[in-house]
This record gives sequence, structure tokens and C-alpha cells, in this order.
Amino acid sequence: MPKPLLPVANRPIMEHVLRLLKRHGLNETVVTVQFLASLVKNYFGDGEELGMELTYANEEKPLGTAGSVKNAEEALKDDAFLVISGDALTDFDLTELINFHKEKGALVTVCLTRVPNPLEFGITIVDEEGKVERFLEKPTWGQVFSDTVNTGIYVMEPEVFDYVEADVPVDWSGDVFPQLMKEGKPVYGYVAEGYWEDVGTHESYVKAQADVLEGKVDVDIDGFEISPGVWVAEGAEVHPDAVLRGPLYIGDYAKVEAGAEIREHTVVGSNVVVKSGAFLHKAVVHDNVYVGPHSNLRGCVVGKNTDIMRAARIEDGAVIGDECLVGEESIVQGNVRVYPFKTIEAGAFVNTSVIWESRGQAHLFGARGVSGILNVEITPELAVRLAGAYATTLKKGSTVTTARDHSRGARALKRAVISALQASAIDVRDLENVPLPVARQQTARGSAGGIMIRTTPGVPDSVDIMFFDGQGADLSQGSQRKLDRVFARQEYRRAFPGEIGDLHFPASVFDSYTGSLLRNVDITGIAESGLKVVVDASNGSAGLVLPSLLGKLGVDSLTINPGLDESRPTETADMRRSGLVRLGEIVASSGAAFGVRFDPVGERLSLVDEKGRIIEDDRALLVMLDLIAAERRSGRVALPVTTTRIAEQVAAYHGTQVEWTTTSPDDLTRVGGEEGTIFGGDGKGGFIVPEFSSVYDGTAAFVRLIGLVARTQLTLSQIDARIPRAHVLKRDLATPWAVKGLVMRRVVEAAGDRFVDTTDGVRVVEADGRWVLVLPDPAEAVTHLWAEGPDDASAQALLDEWSAVVDSAGR
Repeated sequence: MPKPLLPVANRPIMEHVLRLLKRHGLNETVVTVQFLASLVKNYFGDGEELGMELTYANEEKPLGTAGSVKNAEEALKDDAFLVISGDALTDFDLTELINFHKEKGALVTVCLTRVPNPLEFGITIVDEEGKVERFLEKPTWGQVFSDTVNTGIYVMEPEVFDYVEADVPVDWSGDVFPQLMKEGKPVYGYVAEGYWEDVGTHESYVKAQADVLEGKVDVDIDGFEISPGVWVAEGAEVHPDAVLRGPLYIGDYAKVEAGAEIREHTVVGSNVVVKSGAFLHKAVVHDNVYVGPHSNLRGCVVGKNTDIMRAARIEDGAVIGDECLVGEESIVQGNVRVYPFKTIEAGAFVNTSVIWESRGQAHLFGARGVSGILNVEITPELAVRLAGAYATTLKKGSTVTTARDHSRGARALKRAVISALQASAIDVRDLENVPLPVARQQTARGSAGGIMIRTTPGVPDSVDIMFFDGQGADLSQGSQRKLDRVFARQEYRRAFPGEIGDLHFPASVFDSYTGSLLRNVDITGIAESGLKVVVDASNGSAGLVLPSLLGKLGVDSLTINPGLDESRPTETADMRRSGLVRLGEIVASSGAAFGVRFDPVGERLSLVDEKGRIIEDDRALLVMLDLIAAERRSGRVALPVTTTRIAEQVAAYHGTQVEWTTTSPDDLTRVGGEEGTIFGGDGKGGFIVPEFSSVYDGTAAFVRLIGLVARTQLTLSQIDARIPRAHVLKRDLATPWAVKGLVMRRVVEAAGDRFVDTTDGVRVVEADGRWVLVLPDPAEAVTHLWAEGPDDASAQALLDEWSAVVDSAGR
């Protein structure tokens, strides 16, 4: 927004200036415009509404304070003229200034005023006659020799244009005035009495509002003073039970409900709605803003057309741009800047400015760590703050393992992370580019934690910053909240110079990983089986570990796409599908026992059977479960509640049992690490091999699968064929944050006397075994539904029935 259009007491600063000019008989005005010129022109037009005559002079490029006036020379060359800034609030007596200019016979008269802190202004010294002796632009304290400063208001004779070159940047006090004084021309300074505030900062803007309301500046206030200092404009509705403590201003057609409290130095713009229980103190609220019930605004500025939802808090010094949404119960800390058109999520705690990001996050952590668009939401600055917060949760002198995928973005961010860790008294073991399971396994070998940076799966322009605990698993919910709190409060620990952490690069990482894997996973029978497999490394970091592994396994293998491709750090669903089709063709034509395809960071695994047919991820989970349970004959398997109940049949057939977990990966990891767990999986290509590690590991799952197939002498298609078909369908419904709790209550009520499982969300089980699971999304305004029945039609009917329950609560 151009500064001249910033409203003070609900009128643009420039309108106050124009009204001052008119009061002193200056009705013809040329407005020099550059930044967002159309907004200024659209607002003021030709000046008819003000009873003035306005014309405009456009600057195509910045011309400086004198150059911009030179640009308007055509309209000013006939008589003495006054120059005044459109973004400084003043009530100076301009008639006195003009009279002084005429009496002195000056070529230029500079209007001066006294200020307590002259550092931000040009200092001017005058003699007893008022003649200017010296100018000094933006002095340091060592150069301050006066408190009289240049206000940027001048009276000038047209001859001054002879000293201003056209179409080049020229400044009055820096270029023109020194030249005039050198030539002995009459340049005078007039020290004005009255009010003057250069509205250039948030503090001065808020101060100007307070000064107008306090009557310290003589300007017109549009409205009626219904009690001392309480100004209410035409058409405003203020409920008798609203609390008003002036001085304050309420704009035209605003509505203030009963129970709202508006305190001193608050300005409420036109058409603003202030709901019951809202509290405003020293707040400047522009037009068409919705201030929700029980919200709290102190010392802040809120741009036009913004919605502030229930119980939101905006603290002292914060500025919210135009057309933003500040969600329920969110907190915007002091001095934060939220740029226009942004969304602050419900419950968010925002302590850094939201500039490029589309939203201020309610919580740092999503499903994959801290995620966002590279160099937009996830910047090097954010990475430094995150790593500093993580380091603060650990003891000084601890070791953290860092790793990345093969993308350039991850490499750049990891360097920022390492610097922040070292600066926080943390030693760093940097693995560089390794598969995600290797990073987890290496973290578990003597580190207090780990950080892995990778491209978000399926989203090439986004990154995930993943934090591990000392076991290499994702941080627990409690640890995430602890990191959240440190980050929100910006309470980072810094090391003394002698405590800066070391950085070292461990050797033989891949040999260490494969050696440990082959010692812990059963590989008997593989070398003798004569199995042939096809392995697709997807041009990712999984390919780095395969050469040494396949050689030691003694299996006949064909590896495709082994090289790293920096331009393809992740793959879309379509790319993955076409890769699997190609893998199937190679498996079928080469007579291989099966094919596997790793994701680019080696965490997940997809399968193709000996006929080249793709085994979908949810079926691959059942195939692996069948193989492992048949071999072990006891123990338990960890599966999320969204998995088909056919898994229970498969497990029970072989004498094992299922332990159902939440959909959170760290919960699956927790059960995967417990004694007696023989297998875990999520139905999306993530497999846990507990004898080696409790986290998803594509390579470990691959080694386990080769051993199982070698020993059973069954093909994957034979195993798949003996498992019943599942009919699980999923649907996502948009659900406002405000009604998520109500939705879940309605679901429980609608369940009646049916069996209800609350492991994660609410799972309602019908008497015939059909079930539906309703689960609110932790990060988005969405509710997820899964339903299973004996066929797709019955699952679809269940989804329809329970979608109606969810929708009815959301209305």
C-alpha cells in the first residue's frame, strides 16, 4: 500500500494533508506519483470531492525528491509554490510559512521543526536571520549539532528548476540546496510550531493515531464525539452493553456487539464487525475487518478485508496485511509481519514473519517431519532455527548424525543445519548422501539423534526435514512438542567459543550397514536357491548400498536405474507406475523370481511377481505377512488400523496375532521395536524387519523377502492367489477445524450399541464384520474415512452412510 493511503483516524494521511492545504487556500495541487500510482489516483480522482483541483505527475523511474518535483515543472513554473510530503501528518501554519518566505525574499524556504531524536532526518542550522548555514543528511550521534530538522516542506520560486536536471535522480537537500548556498542564493529556514510526524515506521504510525485521538494534532475527524474522546462515525452501530474507553474512533457502518471492549487509542475502520467478548487496545483496524468473538488485539495493525476468528490473539507491534485469515485460537506474537493474502491456521503460534509462506503453521510437524516448499516455506533461515531448537533439546556435547538425499536443495539446507548444530555445542557426524534407512541405522549407533533432509515424496519442489531420536526412529509426539515449544519461544542455546561442535565424516558407512543387515536377517538358503531377481534403484540413493549387498548375498541379480539423478530426487505416482510396468516387463522376459523397486531414498519397496504383474502395496503387505507368519508360527505383527481385516485371518491361520496401531509411523515403530514383534507394515510399501531395526527399511525388507522365497519354494503369484481379496475403500471429506470435535462426537453417538474401537479415530464395527473408520486429519481441515465389506458395493454403501453423518455435523 502506498504510504500516503495509510489511514489515520480512518482517513488517508494524504487526505489530511490535502485538507490542510485547502484550509490555507492552496486549492491547486500536483501529486507526484510512482509506487502503485493507480491506487492514489483512483482514491482521490481530480479532487472534486475535496473541493480541490488535483493533477498528477508520473515518475517512470525514481527521480529523487527534487527530480520528482521537476517532473511537474510545467504546472508550477508561473508562481511560487509549496512542496509538501503526502505521507507526513502535520498541522503547521502554512500561511505563516508562505508569509515568511515572501518577507525574506527567499528563493527557497525550508520548513523546519524540532524533534527529540534527529538521527532519521536531515539536520539544518540557521542563523539569527533564519538563513540556512548548513545541511546534514541522516547524521550519526557524533554529527548531531542541532535538533531542528528538515520536514520536507518547502516554499520555492520557479527559478529553482534551473538547478534541477531533468530525468535524472536529484535530491533537494543533498544536491540542490548545497549548490544554491555555494552561489549565495537566499535559502531560508522557518522553524514551525505545531505537530509533525513522519509516518515511516509501525511505531510512528500507531503514535500518529493516538495523537489525533488525543487532540495533539489539529485535523478533521469524521464523526460525532458521543462522549469525551469517543468518536463514532455515521451509520455505526454500537451496542449499549459494549465497553468504550476513549479516546477511540469507530468508523462508519461499523458494528460493535454487546460485551465487546474497545480501549484507548483504538481506531476501528469502516464496516468493521467487532463480536461479543472481543478486546481491542491501541489497535488500528482497517476497513471491512471481522474481529471474532473473544479475540484479543493489542497495539497491532490489521489490514482491510481480513478475518480474525474466535479467540485469536494479535500482540503488540504485529502487523497483519490485507485479506488475511487469522484462524481460531491462533497467536500472532509481537512485531510479526503477516503479508497480504495469507492464512494463519487455527491454533497456530506464529513468532516469525509470514512473508512468502502461504500459511503460518499450527504445528511444525506434519506426517513427514517439517515439510514445505523449498526456499518459500523451508528456507535456510528456517533450517538454522529448527536445527538450533533441536540442539537445544539435547545436552551440550551430544552427537547428531546428519544425512540427505541426492537433491541440490537438501545439500544446501543440510549445510545450514550442520552450522546451527555446531554453533549450539553439538558434534556432527555427517553421512552426506545415503538412503534413509542407512541414516536411521547409523543414527542409532551412538548418536543422541539425527536429521535427514530429503525431497518430499511426489513433490519435487518441496523438502522434508526429518528429526530422529537416539534409536533412529521419528521423534515421538512428546519430543515433537518439546521441539515445537523451543522453536516457538526462540529460546536457542548458543555455544561459547570453546564449545563449538566438531564435524566429522564416518568412513565405510555402507559396509557397516550391509554387514549388520546380513548378520541379523536370515539369509540361509539364498546362495543355494539359484534365484534370479531384478532390482530397480529408481536413480536414487538406494543404488549406493546395493552393489556391496548383492555381491555378499550371492544372488543372481540385474540392477536397473542405478545411477543418481539430481534432477529427479523424487517421483510422481505416474512415474512410479510406469517404472513398475517397465520392471514387470524385464522380470517376465528374464525369467526372474520377482522384481523389487525402491523409492528414491530406499525407505519403501514395491513388488512385481514372476509373471511381471504389479503386486499393489496393500496386497504386498499381505504377501509379506503370509510368508513371515508361515515361517515364524508365533509372535505378533504390527499394522495400522486402516489395514484390511483379512490380515487378521492370514496371521491367525499361521498362529500369529495382529497388534493394531494408530496411523502415526512412530506408533508402528514403537510396536515394531517391542519384544515378540516379528513384522510390521503400513500397506504403502513401508516394511519393518524387527530383527534388524524397528523402522521402515526397503533394503532390509528386500533381503528378508529373498530369504523367504528361497526357503518356501513358492512363487509370489502362488502366495498372492491363496490370500482372500480385500475390499477397503477410502474417502476424504472437507471439515472445518471448528467442527472436528463435534464430528467425532456425532460419529460415536451414531454408532449406538455397535462395537466401537478408538485406537485411532473411531472405528465402528457392524454385527456382520463390516467396519468404517472415521479419522480427523491432524494437519488439515479434512476427515478421512475407510470402510471394508465383503465386496466393493457394501464398502461403498458404508462410506455413503457415514459420510452423511460427518457432513451433517459440519453443517
